[in-house]
Amino acid sequence: MTVRHPLDPSEAGSALAAFEPRFLPLDGRRHAAVVVAVLDDGHGKPVVPLTRRPTRLRSHPGQFALPGGRLDDGETPDVAALRELHEELGLRADPGGILGRLDDYITRSGYVISPYVVWVDAAIGDLVPNPDEVAALYAVTESELDSEPRFVTIPESDKPVIQWPFRGHLVHAPTAAVVYQFREVVLHRRSTRIDDLEQPVFAWR
Repeated sequence: MTVRHPLDPSEAGSALAAFEPRFLPLDGRRHAAVVVAVLDDGHGKPVVPLTRRPTRLRSHPGQFALPGGRLDDGETPDVAALRELHEELGLRADPGGILGRLDDYITRSGYVISPYVVWVDAAIGDLVPNPDEVAALYAVTESELDSEPRFVTIPESDKPVIQWPFRGHLVHAPTAAVVYQFREVVLHRRSTRIDDLEQPVFAWR
């Protein structure tokens, strides 16, 4: 019997099909979409692209991020997710490559973020990052995705701040929350929610 890798598109799609994502109302907030894209590392192993934003950007400079951004007028979040993937990383993905969705996440800066999981038949080396939006590109391995996060208590909130350890850094929500739920749902098939996970105070603005 062949055991499939949890990040194989059929396995990941099956895990996401069994998960019921939460869709949250905008209630005056802006809408954004992000992508957890599963690619090949060039040697037959799946990886997920993660970017670091240029420090010159006014919004969240220097922070780690998944490909994504705000919806254009009249745009649906799935279309926006694929558009942003192309604009940031030069990667065109077919709508049929969308394997599923994760929970919407509300940010302190007034966004509802809708995360999509997308499988693309491409290698990480095929990507062409947009230098206006991407200062660095990382190929996140399965073991890195499966790292145990930290949950930190802060006096400003009743919710714990999530910190995802990544290559000597601590990545915060919303990116850390989305990666954590992806890990729980896809790698471990656990319906773990993320609405009780907080951002650090510096990201509240």
